[in-house]
Amino acid sequence: MDKLTRINLLYDFYGQMLTDKQRKFVELYYCHDLSLGEISEQHAVSRQSVYDTLKRSEQSLVKYEEKLGLVAKFLEQRECLDRAISLLEGGSSIQVQEARKILSHLIRNEES
Repeated sequence: MDKLTRINLLYDFYGQMLTDKQRKFVELYYCHDLSLGEISEQHAVSRQSVYDTLKRSEQSLVKYEEKLGLVAKFLEQRECLDRAISLLEGGSSIQVQEARKILSHLIRNEES
């Protein structure tokens, strides 16, 4: 997964845990594709300040993921669901049984 996709995914899960300033800078830089210079002009701060804020934000997002693991769990679940869909599209009874096992496993993990 490339850095842009990873940061956006981490931001989707943990963005609300950042400060208002961090959230704004991450949104402008990663979601709206503004440059450091454009953000610094809009907010009357130096480019270095924007850069430092973005780096701290990225570190915070990574730290939240290391502790909580929500993105990893989400990606694992999505992979399991993709596998189940592929099996169901095959249509044989063995494939349907395997898909049922995968889906049951996901449901049990959600309940615990």
